Amino acid sequence: MKKVVIIGAGAAGMMAASVAADRGFDVTLLEKQHRVGRKILITGKGRCNITSDCEIEELIENVPKNGKFLYSAFYTFTNTDVIDMFNKLGVKTKTERGKRVFPESDKAHDIANALEKQIKNKKVKIMLNTKVEKIVAKNNKIEKVILSDKKEIKCDSVIVATGGLSYPLTGSTGDGYKFAKELGHTVTDIKPSLIGIEVQEDFVRDLEKLSLRNVSISVLNSKNKKVYDDFGEMEFTKYGLDGPIIKSASCRMKDTTKENYKIVVDLKPALDEEKLDKRVQKDFQKYTNKKFEKALDDLLPQKLIPVILDLSEIPRETLVHQISREQRKNLVNLLKNFTFTVKRYRPIEEAIITSGGIKVSEINASTMESKLVEGLFFAGEVIDVDAYTGGFNLQIAFSTAYLAGENC
Repeated sequence: MKKVVIIGAGAAGMMAASVAADRGFDVTLLEKQHRVGRKILITGKGRCNITSDCEIEELIENVPKNGKFLYSAFYTFTNTDVIDMFNKLGVKTKTERGKRVFPESDKAHDIANALEKQIKNKKVKIMLNTKVEKIVAKNNKIEKVILSDKKEIKCDSVIVATGGLSYPLTGSTGDGYKFAKELGHTVTDIKPSLIGIEVQEDFVRDLEKLSLRNVSISVLNSKNKKVYDDFGEMEFTKYGLDGPIIKSASCRMKDTTKENYKIVVDLKPALDEEKLDKRVQKDFQKYTNKKFEKALDDLLPQKLIPVILDLSEIPRETLVHQISREQRKNLVNLLKNFTFTVKRYRPIEEAIITSGGIKVSEINASTMESKLVEGLFFAGEVIDVDAYTGGFNLQIAFSTAYLAGENC
């Protein structure tokens, strides 16, 4: 019987194990953590956004890094297949704003438990607290896996599903990159993706934990050229900016040590400058005999008002009816162009995913098999593909793992 070893028991590893087991193979799943699916438990803030209910072409469009490499994977095991799989496993799903698909229960552990139950039912041998030292190939063909305790597992195929470098406490510590390099593969530059961003402006500390909904952002490079824009939710942290639209923006930004980016937040995207000016005038009329610091209560969250007051350069004690037209116009411009200077990404340990990985030109896109070593396969985040938030990265994990399991 063909022996298959899968390294890493996250979403990709468990998916690949299930598919390989369906083919009647002897499947062993190795996980260095004390339980399977640890990273699944923290995805989507513990709710687990499993996929996006969109067209396949839209899935590909949401993978800015090597999206075309995933054509076969996405069309072979689709987002509909993912939803159907979990429904059959007893996990009902729901689709929310932005076509994001979640378990109806809003509990990520329902997803992890379903995947674990599936592989146990299929008699996959699961070895926890088991660290792999090395993958051995002879004459460019997989021969065995050596564990850290020097035990050896002879096998015909190995699927590397070790994740990236983000969230190392879940087991993603870059092991797969090491294995791939030792077997002759190229690993592209690794950087954090879907991550919070540190900014230079000190006033963000005063805005910590403030969340904004229905705002838009534009990311500008050093030439003032727009490289990305988005609309949705964001939040302030003591170091800078975070939240869904900021994390997605981080995917489109390159090395922050080589490029100076600015993030421009439009606090009122539903109103153009003219309409916003009329809205401000209306509020100014209402508070005409009040001090300026009281005039923004209807327009902005309380926590944001002191910062906007300072940046407007209109003295707080100024009575509203004394504010000039030019000052008002400057205020409107500020609300439409609330600008931040990017300092750097947060540490990679905090990233939802890792950008970079095993070079896709060295992997067969139809099978996920290495072009260099027979019987070596890759699945999930260890490959040099990454996507925006919205369930796309888990779809990558499931689809690439399905191909690896089908072809190992």
